[in-house]
Amino acid sequence: MSLKTVPKPASPLDPCTSSNAVFVPIRRSQQIITLTIVIGPALGLAGLIALLWGRAVDLTDIAIAVVFYLVTGFGLTIGFHRLFTHNSFAPNRILKIVLAIAGSMALEGSLTSWVATHRRHHIYSDQPGDPHSPHRYGPQGIALLKGLMFAHIGWLFVSDASRAERYAPDILKDTDVQAIDKFFPLIAVGSLILPFWIGYLIDGTFYGALTTLVWAGLVRMALLHHVTWSVNSLCHTFGHRSVDTKDRSTNLWILSIVSLGDSWHNIHHAHPVWARHGAGKGMLDPSARLIRVFERFGWATKVRWPTNSAIEISARENSPTTSGFAKEPSSSY
Repeated sequence: MSLKTVPKPASPLDPCTSSNAVFVPIRRSQQIITLTIVIGPALGLAGLIALLWGRAVDLTDIAIAVVFYLVTGFGLTIGFHRLFTHNSFAPNRILKIVLAIAGSMALEGSLTSWVATHRRHHIYSDQPGDPHSPHRYGPQGIALLKGLMFAHIGWLFVSDASRAERYAPDILKDTDVQAIDKFFPLIAVGSLILPFWIGYLIDGTFYGALTTLVWAGLVRMALLHHVTWSVNSLCHTFGHRSVDTKDRSTNLWILSIVSLGDSWHNIHHAHPVWARHGAGKGMLDPSARLIRVFERFGWATKVRWPTNSAIEISARENSPTTSGFAKEPSSSY
């Protein structure tokens, strides 16, 4: 199901507590507060690693954590996002199942619910009905900070109207996906048990298994969650706008590696079906590179690569007029 066939907005089925607001540029002080909230825990974790190096963590744990991060991260960015939500390419059945399981191991909910929520986000992006817009409560000050916190994590704890019957009927008809969704709780538990047993097999002790579980299980999972949520919050607030879209999506280069290419969010909102989000020159997009590998092996076909307009995107991305905070779009829906 392509994004073009998603139903039109149908209020009041898709409510949002805010009304249409007039947005203004964000002050630098607000940016500093937001970045402190987001980066603070990561800096604390870095200090903890330095303090406990050689006792509670070692290079083996870090290496295993990186592998699990890449497997589950690509499961989200290539599988949940570019494949199942936007149909950016056509996979063979084995690749489809592997990506669905890998994405489920990230513990961001079932594939069906993830797809339904993200498709709804594209329909209502930064307007009433968007499940996680940072501009939900207001354009600046405390209201914006509240919105950023809501878009980052708060939206997970409120009632949601992203019904799969409305937004993901094609996913409900996919028997492979529904079988995987049925076993989602077991996959989630396995995502934590697997690092534990790998650690035990390598170290041979319960302590070694436990430290691997902490870093390749819990820390890896938390980091990936915050990266995903940062696309929801930061990539609609700070960064560059290389394409004139009707929302406030941005490209945030600093997240391009850890998000595996999903932080080129403004380009993605302009061209949601493209398999490559970092379409401009010098834009790192590891997920697109891996899709290219799948294509060369014949595992992925009908890949929707960017058109020649990517050249224009690259030129505008490097223009100084596009840098800074996300500004109000030139038009509304």
